[in-house]
Amino acid sequence: MFSISIYAYGLLFLGLAAAVTWVLSLPLHNVSIVDSLWSLLFILAGWTYAMSSASPLSGRALLALTLVTVWGLRLSVYITWRNRGHSEDPRYRAIRARNEPYFSFKSLYLVFGLQAVLAWIISLPLLGASLSARPLGLFDAAGALAWLLGFTFEAGGDWQLARFKARPENRGRVMDRGFWRFTRHPNYFGDFCVWWGLYLIAASGGAWWSFVGPLLMSVLLMRVSGVTLLEKTISERRPEYLDYVKRTNAFFPGRRKRLS
Repeated sequence: MFSISIYAYGLLFLGLAAAVTWVLSLPLHNVSIVDSLWSLLFILAGWTYAMSSASPLSGRALLALTLVTVWGLRLSVYITWRNRGHSEDPRYRAIRARNEPYFSFKSLYLVFGLQAVLAWIISLPLLGASLSARPLGLFDAAGALAWLLGFTFEAGGDWQLARFKARPENRGRVMDRGFWRFTRHPNYFGDFCVWWGLYLIAASGGAWWSFVGPLLMSVLLMRVSGVTLLEKTISERRPEYLDYVKRTNAFFPGRRKRLS
């Protein structure tokens, strides 16, 4: 059962978290810190929905909260570690250049506010899971397995890439081993599986309507801020990446193609 009041609480708290992070970004002159906030917004949303419900937490709610918390904390810590000591991400520098003057103020809604609204919509499966009192079933198990597959691809891919970049002899080379052998974006594919897994858990409790969340996440990953945007910048910086593109699936894992 959908609850507009509980869902509205989620938007309120996500907006507040985004505003606080925006304030922190001002003295840094770096809005890239929003990337560390992104996955934490889902944890905040999930716990807000759970704590706002008048009913005791169900097994489904606890399952969804546990999975999103593990996923969100791992991703936020990794991104924070990866970005330490770096200047503002080129994607955000481009946004800054297009929106001067007064980008510092505009970033409140162009970057931080937008992220909060997107996370709020995507978090619908967490709302659905928190409101369900039905016992756990097969779809919950399927959802947990999909989450596990996604978490393995995402965390494993990040770990493999970090090890690859840490070796001086790999400087300027393209990572095409491990999970990266089967998909050019194992981390994005992992996110895809994580959120459709959470949807299966929510749908098992009757929240079929929450498909809007993972659907939006899928569009962002494949068509907007994920594969499309990242590959445009990589291809410009590394011409050899084009050969990798010809040999390897963009998103869904598959066998490596042979070049003629």
